[in-house]
Amino acid sequence: MVEVRDDLLLALDRVALARSLGITPDEWQEKLLRSNESRILLNCARQSGKSLMAAVIALHKALYTDGSLVLILAPSERQAKETFAKVIENYRAASPSSGASVPPDSFRKLGMQLVNGSRIEALPGTEKTIRGFSGVDLLLLDEAARVDDELYFAVRPMLAVSGGALMMLSTPYGRRGVFFEEWTGAEAWERYEVPALECPRIPPSFLEAERRSLPAWIYRQEYECSFEDTEDQLFGYGLVSSSITDEVAPLFPEEAAS
Repeated sequence: MVEVRDDLLLALDRVALARSLGITPDEWQEKLLRSNESRILLNCARQSGKSLMAAVIALHKALYTDGSLVLILAPSERQAKETFAKVIENYRAASPSSGASVPPDSFRKLGMQLVNGSRIEALPGTEKTIRGFSGVDLLLLDEAARVDDELYFAVRPMLAVSGGALMMLSTPYGRRGVFFEEWTGAEAWERYEVPALECPRIPPSFLEAERRSLPAWIYRQEYECSFEDTEDQLFGYGLVSSSITDEVAPLFPEEAAS
């Protein structure tokens, strides 16, 4: 039987929950798990463990905040399902030895409900799938660099009344879109940048082989957290930025002001 003090520790410390699941967090992951910030950006290399941390945070919210609603959004159903699968895997590992003794009320392909009233729903990123949700306590936007801007603008109001937390996690995908804009903007996000060299599970020999095999800009994007111009851009970001000057009046001042 799980001691009450152990369950209280897990409720108060997400790092303790992760360790109880057999996860040894990296330094940046410990910082993330202990963060109380409500707006978080994860700019991380592939295979750095960002989705695993999101799954632990989602599970912790559902287990220890009764009646909470957690949404996992991704550009496609497959991606949303992958992150949700990590939640389920950790839930099954957590019960009952970790103290996560809240049994499930129902399991579905892309969702679960616990007897404490908490729900976790994983959804492909389209406005049609998310418009009916409100009162969200935690919103995870996975592969955020590939999410349409319209979806991002549609989901933010879900947090207005609940005061819920928003976490965007991604590997860069061009110098465009809401993930790039938020990463480079002035809004008060807590930002984490985790290149592959800082991930102890990725061998340096593998990275060296990738560096030799991949185009330089793809390697920088996938493994060094770099926002690169994409192949389909007619004009590069730097060229466009350098062409903007205050010395020329906007052609449509009303639109510029808005």
